[in-house]
Amino acid sequence: MDTLIFLLLLGISGAKGVTHSLKYFYTASSGVPDFPEFVAVGLVDAVQIIHYDSDTMRAEPKQDWMNKVTADDPYYWQRNTKGLIHAQQIYKNNIEIAKQRFNQTGGFHVVQEMYGCEWDDDTGEISGFNQFGYDGEDFIIFDLNTKTWIAPKQQAFNTKLKLDGDTAVTEQMHHYFTQTCPEWVKKYVNYGKTSLLTTVPPSVSVLQKSPSSPVSCHATGFYPDRATMFWRKDGEKLHEDVDHGEILPNHDGTFQMRVDLNISSVKPEDWRRYDCVFQLSGVEDIITKLDKAVIRTNEQKLSDMFIPIIAAVAGGFLLIVLIGFVMYKMKKAIYSQPTKSSAQKIPSNNFPKEGLSSNKPLIPGGK
Repeated sequence: MDTLIFLLLLGISGAKGVTHSLKYFYTASSGVPDFPEFVAVGLVDAVQIIHYDSDTMRAEPKQDWMNKVTADDPYYWQRNTKGLIHAQQIYKNNIEIAKQRFNQTGGFHVVQEMYGCEWDDDTGEISGFNQFGYDGEDFIIFDLNTKTWIAPKQQAFNTKLKLDGDTAVTEQMHHYFTQTCPEWVKKYVNYGKTSLLTTVPPSVSVLQKSPSSPVSCHATGFYPDRATMFWRKDGEKLHEDVDHGEILPNHDGTFQMRVDLNISSVKPEDWRRYDCVFQLSGVEDIITKLDKAVIRTNEQKLSDMFIPIIAAVAGGFLLIVLIGFVMYKMKKAIYSQPTKSSAQKIPSNNFPKEGLSSNKPLIPGGK
């Protein structure tokens, strides 16, 4: 179960190339024994930087370099702790509201929020996103471009109408996702540049379980995860007969990935026309020819290489924190944006935001 959860979470792992991301996940649950009723985590470029849960009642850094934040913002941790305690109460109320909307009583229920932004440090392009889910289904999503809400569920329609009518909060949200959030992405990347901007090339192998199996080009040990890999024929990138696997974590914080090539219709004499290309910014392209002499076929070794080790990356608590979001991810792919709160709304406009002073109203999805 833990393995499944972790693998699914990796789907949120963010942007390619020179894009940096800041993402927050809030998960509130009821009816789940031995789990915190509310957990919040923040990630920069898929690296966990902050953690809060209803057991500790405290926002804490998950990377040593996150302690640098207090040099510029002395009350950062106090403010975030206070804001998350408040969000915890709102989320507890949101679950009860949702249960009423869906005519539910007991049982296991989860409310989730995912929000954040991505910033391309080459082009300057910025994108923001925020969405809410309930019990593994999309509940309401903010469209940053139109500044309106999308309600996939009928039970969310009243919430959509109220939120669309609150233009002041909508403008605040738009400012956060287009201004405040990208500014903090840049700060966090600067704080953690010695690790976040480190580039480590991989070792690349060509693998095949049996003569009738696809050939896998497998790269492992690279960092960061913003890499691409593909098969070519005669120097042209292939789009057919290939299967791209997810980027997965290794136990040491590096990553692995694979791309399969179906060679069932490839004549042996044509193998030399194929090669695998691994690309990572700052690293020279690694090109591996399709050659029977270098193919590894030991099935036991293959299985070992394809099992991701779950221990590091986000820490054990991340699995617990995002269990609700995993349900969400199983139903949908990630898309867009935030929400606000009242006694009649699932979304809450009281989440802590970076750089937001305590005398301002807080809005969904920020830190």
